[in-house]
Amino acid sequence: MLREQAGKTAAALTYAHPICRVVVDGHDITADVIARLVSINLQDNRGMEADQLDIQLSDHDGLLAIPPKGATISLWLGWSDTGLVDKGTYKVDELEHSGAPDTLSIRARSADLREGLAKKRERSWHDQTLGAILTTIATQYGLQPLVQVALATIGLPHIDQAGESDLNLITRLAAEHDAIASIKAGRLLFLPTGAASTASGLPLPHITLTRADGDQHRYLDANRDSYTGAKAYYYETNSAQRKEAIAGSGDNLKELRHTYADQASALAAARAEWQRLQRGTATLSYVLAKGRPELIPELTYSLTGIKAEIGAIVWLGGNVQHAYTPDGYTTSLELTSQLPDGDELQSDAAEQYTGVLAWYRDEKTGQQKKVTEGDQTNPKRLTHLYASKASAERALKREWQNLSSAR
Repeated sequence: MLREQAGKTAAALTYAHPICRVVVDGHDITADVIARLVSINLQDNRGMEADQLDIQLSDHDGLLAIPPKGATISLWLGWSDTGLVDKGTYKVDELEHSGAPDTLSIRARSADLREGLAKKRERSWHDQTLGAILTTIATQYGLQPLVQVALATIGLPHIDQAGESDLNLITRLAAEHDAIASIKAGRLLFLPTGAASTASGLPLPHITLTRADGDQHRYLDANRDSYTGAKAYYYETNSAQRKEAIAGSGDNLKELRHTYADQASALAAARAEWQRLQRGTATLSYVLAKGRPELIPELTYSLTGIKAEIGAIVWLGGNVQHAYTPDGYTTSLELTSQLPDGDELQSDAAEQYTGVLAWYRDEKTGQQKKVTEGDQTNPKRLTHLYASKASAERALKREWQNLSSAR
């Protein structure tokens, strides 16, 4: 009986439980936070939107001091058996005391977003590369620019920054080139959407999740063909006639509001928007029963044990939310379907398709490979990046049968 009781005690001590660390202005206040903690919620956002940290504490005895706005909070999250993961530094900008029961809510946003980024400016950029423009802006705010090489070398004949903040300009350039711009750990990052690699070219880990990992999920396939492409306008030098640059095909094209200075810029923006539209046709929200502090935006995922349609494709991570309470720790993911790298989503030509082309992620190497059916003179390129060769081949044969029967 004593051995059984000792075994239960040892199991209780070794059972993994969530842990955190909170440091305010250099002072570790973890013990004080844990004693009063109601919840910690961290929204790790994709792109230039500031990450947000919300901490709610109990003030049942009225002894809790309200911290000053502008205080700096550093946060770590993790589990007792695997340790803590650094989740960044945040600056307090909102405080709220409410009751009953009396609680103090502290809201802080990522300290990496520099003051002045939102200030409107009047300037123009002429005959510069995308990398040079981003480097100039990053240097002004004491940030280290890390721009993917292929993006950095893109030439931009002319850009007007009229009444536009540097923050908005960076966001606009990212949208026009299907890239993700973000500021993390003192760096301005500018990477292709879904590249699954760092700015230095190192691969990000690919995450495999099973049904047992998930607590809740919601899958939506909204492939209603509402848009068949995207259209951007531009003016040629010494011409007052507005011209069109189109990505995709068909009559239902999404028109971009901004007018570009040349055809190349307009076509790049149209293709970027068309890729974004295609990427959003399938979405998945997934709540992990056991929080994963190492998960960040832009990771890629494979899922097994749910539905064949969900497991057939590779998923790209968007915003990540970490929810920590005294009772547990969960992570919520926002996912969209991943697109193949370096290949047009579908032919811009209006002629009849002669075959079908699909891409899949090799499970051993992580490289993208293709499978084909029919004549590849003008193939229909399937939108999703598939999780395995078998999934790609099934989708390929199904689409080829549909095309053949429609003739």
